[in-house]
Amino acid sequence: QVQLVESGGGLVQAGGSLRLSCAASGRTFSSYTMGWFRQAPGKEREFVTAITRSDGRTYYGDSVKGRFTIFRDDAKNTVYLQMHSLKPEDTAVYYCAAQSYGSIRLSSEYQYWGQGTQVTVSS
Repeated sequence: QVQLVESGGGLVQAGGSLRLSCAASGRTFSSYTMGWFRQAPGKEREFVTAITRSDGRTYYGDSVKGRFTIFRDDAKNTVYLQMHSLKPEDTAVYYCAAQSYGSIRLSSEYQYWGQGTQVTVSS
């Protein structure tokens, strides 16, 4: 089992940058594929990005491709989400998630979740 704690959210102006962190406790962090999802008020949870456990392959949602970068440091049991060129539509609660198996883009196939961190982008 793994516990996830996100940090780094906040208020930023459009065009700005933020870096989110997700610290994991528990064993074998490196054995999990890690993902970031987000949920805006009144909307469904949306896939943002993920990084695989084995070869570090990355996947991005169309709305963030080219602006966001995911990377992981297995020695620190941490996954990061670097966000650039933020837009008001990026405003949401961002969740970190871990999976042992399953489809990378489906939130239902992640076994562990953090509590979320709020990102607000002002225009």
